[in-house]
Amino acid sequence: MTTMKKLTLFLLLNAVVFSVFAQEKTKVKISTEFGDMIVELHNDTPLHRDNFIKNAQNGWYDGTIFHRVIPQFMAQGGDPNSINATADQTLGIDRCQKVPAEILPHYFHKKGALAAARLPDNMNPERFSSGCQFFIVQGFRHSPDQLANQGKVIPPKQQAWYKAVGGSAFLDGDYTIFGQVIEGLEVLDLISAMPTHKDGGIKDRPVEDVPMTVKIIQ
Repeated sequence: MTTMKKLTLFLLLNAVVFSVFAQEKTKVKISTEFGDMIVELHNDTPLHRDNFIKNAQNGWYDGTIFHRVIPQFMAQGGDPNSINATADQTLGIDRCQKVPAEILPHYFHKKGALAAARLPDNMNPERFSSGCQFFIVQGFRHSPDQLANQGKVIPPKQQAWYKAVGGSAFLDGDYTIFGQVIEGLEVLDLISAMPTHKDGGIKDRPVEDVPMTVKIIQ
């Protein structure tokens, strides 16, 4: 084999190895007393991915609770003020650093989507994300009529997900989705089945706290 052919082969092998490693995704484990959820973080939302990894490595999520749980919609957590919060303490008021939006059309709010919480458009027109709070979509299975009435064009494959698996289609295009639960969706269903408070500053908070720990596993 000539020197040029050896060099070409070497470069091709390096390119293949680089491609494989570039496609690897960080996985995190969100642990609760109901079990574990394994989440894969998206590489094309690097600001949110890296922020979530930093928070997890620093242990900032450990001991936080799912403070806002709405069945057939989502479970929200990550508020640092929820650690050892009193039973009547209002949570979810966001004082964390902001992360610029990374809203991508190929990610949608199917069941298990990990998305960043944020303030509403009238207060946050740039749609900056919270640097700490996140939510995991539970949603529901949509009928064709429900999909047709979303006021937006939903691609056929996304429609299939919403009909067969479920999600919250009305959120699409409004929030940054930066990960996906790939194992443990039954844990999300259990959290979403918790009885919650119905009134006041603790509305939608489970009547018994569901704390979490978040660890990087890959």
